[in-house]
Amino acid sequence: MEVGLRERKSAKIKLDILISSKQLVGKNSFEELFVDDICEKAGISKVTFFKYFPQKDDVLLYYLRIWCLDRAIDLHHNPKEGIAGIYFLFDKMAETIEKNPGLILNLISYFTSLKRPPSPFPLKPVEREILYPNEKDIKKIEILSIPQMMEKFLLEAIFKKEITTISDTADLANLFVSLMYGSIVRSHMAQIQPLKMFFRKNIDTLLRGLN
Repeated sequence: MEVGLRERKSAKIKLDILISSKQLVGKNSFEELFVDDICEKAGISKVTFFKYFPQKDDVLLYYLRIWCLDRAIDLHHNPKEGIAGIYFLFDKMAETIEKNPGLILNLISYFTSLKRPPSPFPLKPVEREILYPNEKDIKKIEILSIPQMMEKFLLEAIFKKEITTISDTADLANLFVSLMYGSIVRSHMAQIQPLKMFFRKNIDTLLRGLN
């Protein structure tokens, strides 16, 4: 029982750090946020912060992992397949950017600075339970990365003949992920609104080229 309580407390601290970071950033840049400010907001020391997040940017990876969990929960209750799934991912990303543009833009910036592919930040079962206390199957739900979700939807789209081009699904997934991140950067640079419509136009253009 004691171990369980300790694990739960640790999980809550990690989530408090993320929640505090999101609240402090708002629509501003995560890069300009200081660890001291996060610690003050979360009511922890810097030693505690770096115990859970060795680098400040690791908070971004944790945020992305939970974003993917949220999408897994969405799809568990309202399954999407093929092209509908791709639209779903882009729509959810558009909604996320509108709420937390600083986190998403800095996440992309962080990706471009890495010399190796980023590893998914671990999300423990107890963290899932705290996030979704009423979700009975939370431990069984598989978390896929954005490229993995994209590849799954594309494979379904090819099977359903929604995409007729003959191509490797991994290559197609890379193409659509590139479209997603490129659309995010371009919409920010040109201040394009509404995002959902802009993203969907880009998807439609790409699909016409594939078919």
